[in-house]
Amino acid sequence: MRLEILPVLGIGDVTEGDDLAALIAGAAPWLRQGDVLVVTSKIVSKAEGRLVDVPADGPERLTARDEVLAAETARVVATRGATRIVQTHHGFVMASAGIDASNVDKTRLVLLPKDPDASARALRAALRDRFELDVAVIISDTMGRPWRNGLTDVALGVAGMPAIRDHRGEIDPYGNELQLTQIAVADELAGAGELIKGKCDQVPVAVVRGYPGTGRADDDEGAAVLVRDAALDLFSLGTAEATAAGLRAAATLADGPGSTPADPAVVARAIAAVAEVVAPGTVFTHVTDDEVRAGMVATVPGWPEQATGLLLGAPPTPVDQPDLVRFGADLQRLRTALAAEGVPSALLPPPAGSAASAALAI
Repeated sequence: MRLEILPVLGIGDVTEGDDLAALIAGAAPWLRQGDVLVVTSKIVSKAEGRLVDVPADGPERLTARDEVLAAETARVVATRGATRIVQTHHGFVMASAGIDASNVDKTRLVLLPKDPDASARALRAALRDRFELDVAVIISDTMGRPWRNGLTDVALGVAGMPAIRDHRGEIDPYGNELQLTQIAVADELAGAGELIKGKCDQVPVAVVRGYPGTGRADDDEGAAVLVRDAALDLFSLGTAEATAAGLRAAATLADGPGSTPADPAVVARAIAAVAEVVAPGTVFTHVTDDEVRAGMVATVPGWPEQATGLLLGAPPTPVDQPDLVRFGADLQRLRTALAAEGVPSALLPPPAGSAASAALAI
């Protein structure tokens, strides 16, 4: 496979209502069937009127920008100083919701296209129906990447080709069946196009020639398939935000034991995690002997039937009222450590006749 990346020169400044299909076809009469157009989202937004008027400078500009950002934000992911990483209403996770102040008048901000997949389909249809050009269209924008410095362009909208090439089920040269490999080819082509578009050269469209995945009669599912489902997102919050969410959850732990036995090693890890911060002399004991536990459980009022484990807690002796307050806090520390390990718990009175002051059903 041989790929060429070609700039489309001479498009000029795009304004609201401009006919992008006509501009592109006029600037690139050399387009061929099967080419991939990589179109900067900014000119799509400008043509569609996705611009907002704001003051040119001063605190009023910052206030107006914050209001626009709030309107474009579905969820805040992370905030560090003036930087805000948010999820847009499209599902994209981007700095400042993709709002852009470059290559536009100082009194305006450019928003992302309302529906980038629909914009890509409309542009492809116009080129096909009016100019007899059957090409694929990628609408691209710049994003940062977790764990990596630097920016790269990615696909926000796709038409005329699959956004993902799925290799699952294929056999590699060593005879191994591929289980997880899905290549985000639309993102790769968007990044390739950015190599010649640049940020200051006013080349908003590039053509990738030679990619074999075009020529579909339909527009597939677009770039929407590139947005990871929230249930599968392991990094849905920034580090500080995840920590804050965990602390809030720890403050509101509900009483309720699990229904499957907790791994003794996991319980030991939770006890060890709080060992250095509980009051000196406080002891937590995981009762692992089934016969001993059954005898103790029989004397614990309100023992939940679904509970599968018993943890005993005892403060240092002798004990006064402040010590008991501290002991309650230490019990909550242990419950939090257990919850972090996926082990729910319920706080109960201690077994009759034991030296413990409290019991945790797990």
